[in-house]
Amino acid sequence: MIAAPEIPSDFPYPQDTDTRFSSDTDFSEDPDGRNSTKGKGGKKGKKAAAEKGKGGKGAGRLNGHHQENGMENMMLFEVVKLGRSAMQSVVDDWIESYKHDRDVALLDLINFFIQCSGCKGVVSGEMFRNMQNSEIIRRMTEEFDEDSGDYPLTIAGPQWKKFKSSFCEFIAVLVRQCQYSIIYDEYMMDTVISLLTGLSDSQVRAFRHTSTLAAMKLMTALVNVALNLSINMDNTQRQYEAERNKMVAKRANDRLELLLQKRKELQENQDEIENMMNAIFKGVFVHRYRDSIAEIRAICIEEIGVWMKLYSDAFLNDSYLKYVGWTMHDKQGEVRLKCLTALQGLYYNRELNARLELFTSRFKDRIVSMTLDKEYDVAVQAIKLLTLVLHSTDEVLSPEDCESVYHLVYSAHRPVAIAAGEFLFKKLFSQREPEEEGAPKRRGRQSPNANLIKTTVFFFLESELHEHAAYLVDSLWECGAELLKDWECMTSLLLDDPLPGEEALTDRQETALIEIMLCTVRQAAECHPPVGRGTGKRVMTAKEKKTQLDDRTRMTELFAVALPPLLAKYAVDAEKVTNLLQLPQFFDLEIYTTGRLEKHLESLLRQIREIVEKHTDTEVLEACSKTYHALCNEEFTIFNRVDIARSQLLDELVDKFNRLLEDFLQEGEDADEDDAYQVLSTLKRITAFHNAHDLSQWDLFTSNFKLLNTGIENGDMPEQIVIHSLQCTHYVILWHLAKLSEGSSRKEDLVTLRKQMRAFCMMCQRYLTNVNTAVKEQAFTILCDVLLIFSHQMVSGGREHLEPLVYSPEDSLQSELLSFILNHVFIDQDDDTNSTDGQQDDEAGKIEALHKRRNLLAAYCKLIIYCVVEMKTGADIFKQYMRYYNDYGDIIKETMSKTRQIDKIQCAKTLILSLQQLFNEMLSELGHGFDRSSSAFCGIKELARRFSLTFGLDQVKTRDAIAMLHKDGIEFAFKEPSPQGEGSTPLNLAFLDILSEFSSKLMRQDKRTVHMYLERFMTFQMALQREDCWLPLISYRNSLQAGGDDDTMSVMSGYSSRGSSVRSKKTKPPAATAGTSAAKRKLPEGIEESSSSSSEVWQQSMQTPVMMPSPHLTSTAMRDPKRGRDDSFMGHHQQTPQHHQTPMDYNRRGTGLMEEDEEPIVEDVMMSSEGRMDDLNEGMDFDTMDIDLPPSKNRRERSELKPDYFDPASIMDESVRNAASLTPYHIQPIT
Repeated sequence: MIAAPEIPSDFPYPQDTDTRFSSDTDFSEDPDGRNSTKGKGGKKGKKAAAEKGKGGKGAGRLNGHHQENGMENMMLFEVVKLGRSAMQSVVDDWIESYKHDRDVALLDLINFFIQCSGCKGVVSGEMFRNMQNSEIIRRMTEEFDEDSGDYPLTIAGPQWKKFKSSFCEFIAVLVRQCQYSIIYDEYMMDTVISLLTGLSDSQVRAFRHTSTLAAMKLMTALVNVALNLSINMDNTQRQYEAERNKMVAKRANDRLELLLQKRKELQENQDEIENMMNAIFKGVFVHRYRDSIAEIRAICIEEIGVWMKLYSDAFLNDSYLKYVGWTMHDKQGEVRLKCLTALQGLYYNRELNARLELFTSRFKDRIVSMTLDKEYDVAVQAIKLLTLVLHSTDEVLSPEDCESVYHLVYSAHRPVAIAAGEFLFKKLFSQREPEEEGAPKRRGRQSPNANLIKTTVFFFLESELHEHAAYLVDSLWECGAELLKDWECMTSLLLDDPLPGEEALTDRQETALIEIMLCTVRQAAECHPPVGRGTGKRVMTAKEKKTQLDDRTRMTELFAVALPPLLAKYAVDAEKVTNLLQLPQFFDLEIYTTGRLEKHLESLLRQIREIVEKHTDTEVLEACSKTYHALCNEEFTIFNRVDIARSQLLDELVDKFNRLLEDFLQEGEDADEDDAYQVLSTLKRITAFHNAHDLSQWDLFTSNFKLLNTGIENGDMPEQIVIHSLQCTHYVILWHLAKLSEGSSRKEDLVTLRKQMRAFCMMCQRYLTNVNTAVKEQAFTILCDVLLIFSHQMVSGGREHLEPLVYSPEDSLQSELLSFILNHVFIDQDDDTNSTDGQQDDEAGKIEALHKRRNLLAAYCKLIIYCVVEMKTGADIFKQYMRYYNDYGDIIKETMSKTRQIDKIQCAKTLILSLQQLFNEMLSELGHGFDRSSSAFCGIKELARRFSLTFGLDQVKTRDAIAMLHKDGIEFAFKEPSPQGEGSTPLNLAFLDILSEFSSKLMRQDKRTVHMYLERFMTFQMALQREDCWLPLISYRNSLQAGGDDDTMSVMSGYSSRGSSVRSKKTKPPAATAGTSAAKRKLPEGIEESSSSSSEVWQQSMQTPVMMPSPHLTSTAMRDPKRGRDDSFMGHHQQTPQHHQTPMDYNRRGTGLMEEDEEPIVEDVMMSSEGRMDDLNEGMDFDTMDIDLPPSKNRRERSELKPDYFDPASIMDESVRNAASLTPYHIQPIT
């Protein structure tokens, strides 16, 4: 058989030794015509050059044809490329050509491989006769067009979609059609193998990739030929033995000679094929299975798997398996995936298990570890491979190996979970009790599924993931749906007594079984995976829809009868009852009528009523409320019956509550705990039902408001009563609003709701000062919800009739809400003593407390985003960004992003306000003589840097906002003069050091304008100062003057990149307008020369002489192409905020707000300076960033001076504007 190298049993890893064929080891002749390497058992490969060229007709046709027209060389390539013709006819035509003139046909085949590699070169007849393969490949490499990295195997597009399959099919059909004669002519195969071996060693990826694929497919075709030869040899041998064993009289000697001769020929052919395969394996595979290109490595591993599966006698041994084992450690997932799929084909055949024992023992741990592969596809196939291993032999995998796969049934990635579920099902549920033939089918507790269901329960409990039963059910659904839908057996296990000798389920096991049963019912009724595992809505097939309807009918018929006894048995167990009460939500309610099950409905309603009377647990009561809501469907005939039962229950509850409340309030301080408990339990029931049912007819607002008012006046109302009363009153208002929103509303109803809503808001505001933290948190949360619902957005969507209900909070209420956030959210973990019930050392308690604080902060941030409270109140939130980044960084960042979308300028003013507040707090703590290297000041600077990064790289969109930020910052820095006189620094001058963090966000022309505005606040003495205390001013001025010649930071979105004429030395300056002279060019340091006249006017108007000449304004007003010019700049900036924004879900993990940088604040990210990208990535925590560089033509467009968006008139007084009017280019305000 194939001479494969022997290896030790421990499978050492391959060394990086280079064993490539050199040019003198090709299957080709030397220049003198002598074969330098003998292949196929010492037989010559190619014929001598003179013999190849014999026959004047063939030679002349070769020379003449290839010199005149090289297109025919592409004939095979074009046919394979189109893929329309039957491949066998194409190959048959080539074989006929080969029989007529094998040199011409072989040359076509060689050029076919060259063209398939994407090379435009053509091998001529002269090259074919006189050049070595290595020289031909070198010539083709020189003619290879490397401008594009694409070649036929990698080009995208419809015409190339089927090229690879057609290419592989051509090679397979070629060998199949030539397998009886041509491949043994010592010429065609030698030439092709020699060419492919040389190409596979090329430095050109296209050559290497294409030839490796061709060689591997050629090897696969030869393996098929070898397999057929082996079968024919075995048949011939058997015939020979049978004939020889006959009696001498009956023996046919001539037949024996024929069989002997045939066996000899088959053996010779087998030797020939083995030599070819060895040449391909050692010349191509051994080198290319560790190629630097993953696609090439994947091809090699895929094909060796095919060889081992097809011809296991020759290839399925450790000498070849080692390559697959080594490659399972490949760094590319697609290669590891090919290893696993190759092994699956082997382990699927149980007859091959004995040959895989050594490999399995050596590489089993690697396969098990691949179940946790970072590539989900690899993990799925690894689990499937282990399932096949488990199916073939049960002793190989240890319990630890199996446990590492078991827990994957809870994976969020559904394909991984389903594969793990199949493994679990095979391991735990494959041993079913065989049913006796002819015996009646056992049902219920005695069915074969009973023990399997118990096993499922035991596994679920041992996994200790009790909140993930839905994930376990979904994982087992595809392979074990029949077991999981045996609800009759499940109810029998819960209701029937255990059989003699059978151990009854424990209370914990019954709870788990009920939870699993609920999950199976939900899965059957909804037909979609649980939350977090879905891949989007999938259109169900007709078969799936029929199965869904059948399952719903069957479950309704079963549980309509079984549910009342189950509720009666477990009526006192809150957890079991909560799960059982969810079952009616998935019923087909029509079955109650068509199946004549009304008496069971009456029993169910009676049991629900008893549960409501027995329980006060909120989850149980809400489950009862939802069950009533599901049963009260007006589409079904059972509605009247259920509605009457519900109304009777609620009548009794409300009457009882009013009676108890009246007595409780009359007793006042004399009320005992039993009275308070009765009021609380009844209030809990009413609140739970009011969540899903409209109880407006019972007028619960008056009684609850009276209770809340008494709590405020007396101050001794129990905490839980106040909390549930607030919630119940909230529901009353929401149901009232829902009724008014649905149809035409009377004015009296609007006035009533308006009064109730405002009174309730005032009540919640008063409870914000309650001594009990839980009460304050409930009042705050409800108040935020009410303010958001009754904000100006409620009139959108055609609900203008609700405008009288719009409520805007007063300043005092806004202040109290903000104070609550600062006092209850931005606190250290150890200070939150009231929210964790004294369990400060409990990690779970700390996480729960943090989650509660995040919800409070999110509720307030929604008020900012929807403009319910003033945006400036966000300054107190934004300033906490760095200090509480780990706890609330995502919420604060998203809030900044949304506020910037609403109003960029106001958002910028809010950001600078937050920095000013921090600066003032630092001054009050450290005094005015603080050290600028202190941690407090550096922390404020770092926060300013982070704020600066959130503006992104599109300076046009943030231009006005950044300018307004600098304006406010400058005014703040010079706001407080020094009490020591003009020679001393202003008290807030150090703030300019913080403000300089935003200088890089200014456009070049805006820096000049801001610099002029800064000089308005400076005196002549300030400009001359050089002491350390004046360094903030010096550094800030330098940051405004820096980059005068650099326009790379001016990145524009939506417009062509524009800049000043000073960008290009070759562009002539534009003509001056209004009689002014042409603009002067800028000096290298960004300082323009100014004329003496303009300098004098500048100093006279500003009356603040400076040491250095100020740069002139060289920009004109930029005009919006969609707007005309206007004389109102501030009117352009003071836009009405967009109140109707897309709602945010603050509490949803994984998307939106709670996902880190899901929607980065930078809106259009473009690279403007490579040096700033590190800062950007650090500030924004981006995983990846798409960068679109502007085309080079934009730089030419920037040489043309364009109008300017920024109008200095908004931040400068009249004197500065007069000075600006004397600059070469007038600045005109725009709209």
